[in-house]
Amino acid sequence: MADTISNAATNPLAEELHGARHAKPCVLVIFGATGDLTKRKLVPSLMGLAKDGLLPTGFAVVGFARRPWSDQDFQKELAEGVEQFGRSETKKSFDALGDGFYFHQSDFTNREGYLALGKKLDQIDALRGTQGNRVFYLATPPSAYSGILENLAATGLSKAADGCFARIIIEKPFGHDQASAQALNDQVRNAFYERQVFRIDHYLGKETVQNILALRFANGIFEPLWNEKFIDHVQVTVAESIGVGSRGAYFEESGIIRDMLQNHLLQVLTLVAMEPPASLNADAVRDEKVKVLRAIRTFSAREVAASTVRGQYIAAPFGGESVKGYREEDGVSKESGTETFAAVRLQVNNWRWANTPFLLRSGKRLPRRVSEIAITFKRPPHVLFQGSDLQPNVLLLRIQPDEGVSLRFGSKVPGPDLRVRDVRMDFRYGTAFGGESADSYERLLLDSMIGDSTLFARRDEVEEAWRIVDSIVAGWNASKTGPEPYAAGTWGPDSQNQLLGEGRAWRKP
Repeated sequence: MADTISNAATNPLAEELHGARHAKPCVLVIFGATGDLTKRKLVPSLMGLAKDGLLPTGFAVVGFARRPWSDQDFQKELAEGVEQFGRSETKKSFDALGDGFYFHQSDFTNREGYLALGKKLDQIDALRGTQGNRVFYLATPPSAYSGILENLAATGLSKAADGCFARIIIEKPFGHDQASAQALNDQVRNAFYERQVFRIDHYLGKETVQNILALRFANGIFEPLWNEKFIDHVQVTVAESIGVGSRGAYFEESGIIRDMLQNHLLQVLTLVAMEPPASLNADAVRDEKVKVLRAIRTFSAREVAASTVRGQYIAAPFGGESVKGYREEDGVSKESGTETFAAVRLQVNNWRWANTPFLLRSGKRLPRRVSEIAITFKRPPHVLFQGSDLQPNVLLLRIQPDEGVSLRFGSKVPGPDLRVRDVRMDFRYGTAFGGESADSYERLLLDSMIGDSTLFARRDEVEEAWRIVDSIVAGWNASKTGPEPYAAGTWGPDSQNQLLGEGRAWRKP
């Protein structure tokens, strides 16, 4: 393990990475450890932390699943995942830590399996010095959450001994609507205190999303302009070029609004729109985020018709091949009314944003994979430079790909004439800081081990987001029309333009 930690010295960001944030020794227990999430994301991310010297000494992982695997079977599977999906040279970190991965076979509803898990964790404490600290990760289908929570509480595993901690990380989707989210929150509360609960949204681990707070509150040039007097509108776009693939059955139940808007897009909106928190304490930040969601009123059926657009992709040539329409995908009904594209116009009804619309959109089979926030400023009251085709100033935050920030502004064209043309000032993380970008799960896993819940959703935050989404879904269900068709490889239905208002246009990433 010492060899793994020493690799931090080779990282050009080592000094920044090693602030005062250190995790205590602990065991990460992954329920559903034989699934893709563990192999593709969780363990490769852990090895990224190990490479950067951020994993605590005495760290261990226990995989909890039904398959009859040995420790060696589990380690072999994870080694392949790190080799295939991990950052460069993280396989060395895994080799150094490989004997710290254990497998525990049990059904999620078998009480005896949890009692045996407790004994195994005690043995690991004695062997590796993990000091009784546990982090439980639910990497299972949501249908398994109830049984796991009940058994963790019944066997005392959710309660930490004095001086130790027990925490739980819960993957999205966190409920299917507000009622189911509230019911799940009640189940979680029966097993864990809220301070022990980490509801994970991997979008909040992305550098550019985290950088929203720094951009706004660490720079005097932006915050004075961050209000309805200077900002005309805000666009948040999360586009995917792929279809639903093998997730057709799941997507039929969720649609794009539950899969993307309820969590990713609304989380981003709260960071853009929130008031300055009193501190960077987790609850201080999350208090302000919740205030933003509460300032968005529940939609009436009439408002849904005027403020939302939904679409469904149909077959078309795209990317040099003919792709299937959504209704032709595996697991999808031939008469499906599920939306694969949604655009929503939201109003944050508070003093800061009273007249500034927030326009959110997300979809499948769009021209390219991109996530960005475009903050469009109002035009000057009088244009002196006649004949110049000036566009509004735009502050663009790129979440993926090529994380970074750019600013579009007008500049004089060289020459004797006083002509102005739009130019762009660009900042990219990779160019500015060097080094390989860490996966978003790395930051979130580290925060959960440290106990910092700033980047995780709180109970009231989740329920407020569902309130907004439920009202939109109710309006759609009451409508006599279904989603509008749009050809694969386009930016969605043309009717989305009506949400913008006169003189505005959707940005083409």
